[in-house]
Amino acid sequence: MALKLKYLVVTAALFLGISFCFEQQAYAYVDPGSSLLIFQSISAMITGALFYFRKRLKSLFTRSSSSSSTDVSEK
Repeated sequence: MALKLKYLVVTAALFLGISFCFEQQAYAYVDPGSSLLIFQSISAMITGALFYFRKRLKSLFTRSSSSSSTDVSEK
């Protein structure tokens, strides 16, 4: 296990070193609205996850009473 970790660290260090040797200037433009699109995507994922797990989250914050379960079974 330690040998695999050592191999991974050495490989990552070599890759990083080689990437700095072949550095070139990037002629790129990032649109100012791109960060807003990323923020909107992340907030949509969080909202979707909260909506999907809403029953489990609600059970964390509310107490279930034992009388309500017996009322349902009697009907």
